[in-house]
Amino acid sequence: MARNLSDNLTCMADLVHAPSARLGTSEPLVTERLSDRLAARLIEQIESGRLQPGERLPSEVQMATAHGVSRSVVREAVHQVKSRGMVRARQGAGVFVSFEPRQRALVFDPQVLESMEAVVQVVELRRVLEGEMAALAARRATRAQLGDIRRALVAVDAVTRAGGLGVEEDFAFHRAIGEATGNPQFVRLLSFIEQYLLDAMRITKGNEARRPEWLAQVHGEHHAIYDALAARDAAAARRAAIRHHVGGEKRLADGGLMPRRGRGNPRRPR
Repeated sequence: MARNLSDNLTCMADLVHAPSARLGTSEPLVTERLSDRLAARLIEQIESGRLQPGERLPSEVQMATAHGVSRSVVREAVHQVKSRGMVRARQGAGVFVSFEPRQRALVFDPQVLESMEAVVQVVELRRVLEGEMAALAARRATRAQLGDIRRALVAVDAVTRAGGLGVEEDFAFHRAIGEATGNPQFVRLLSFIEQYLLDAMRITKGNEARRPEWLAQVHGEHHAIYDALAARDAAAARRAAIRHHVGGEKRLADGGLMPRRGRGNPRRPR
């Protein structure tokens, strides 16, 4: 399987080739995982002392020009560094190197999505995490939070009807469910692994966009989750969330992007 299969389903970020003496880069980033490469550069600059504690990072535009990438790649890279506690954002002031970098107890391999098997592993992770999130949200969601989930679902439907993948909107839907659990640790975990989830979702949703019947299945799965939440049925919400991710894995197999799972890998939730 070719490396970084997300490149088969999504376009590369626009590249800008401009040097920068301040950041000391000698060549633009040209590999598939641009945000990972830029994050690694920023981390090296912080750990080597080239960027000192309390120092403000260059602006998005400056870093995009310096490293030859788009601003969206810069945002993704800074998000990764921020998740490690190495930089902190200050409202209206910018992003600064942390004075006391936090311990990094959990770090995902930047190459985690370089095979379809790795993508399926992320799908399985989401199945476990979001199944329980849905069950808790069914019990605890406030009326306002159910409204937020409903609006996020409407946004997903609108984007997909217009022909878009709706990756960000889909993630916002699941994040809203996480917020409705009343447990902030779920949202923090989602934020930590956000880029890996988004990359996997680009692959699964790019695959699903190939067939109208698959889009209809995803639509039905999302609405089944919401209906169970609105009905305050925790068991049904858990089943619906798990079924959604099992369905995503099956669609990857049906689309020829991965081998079908062997015996011992259940195809449907119990």
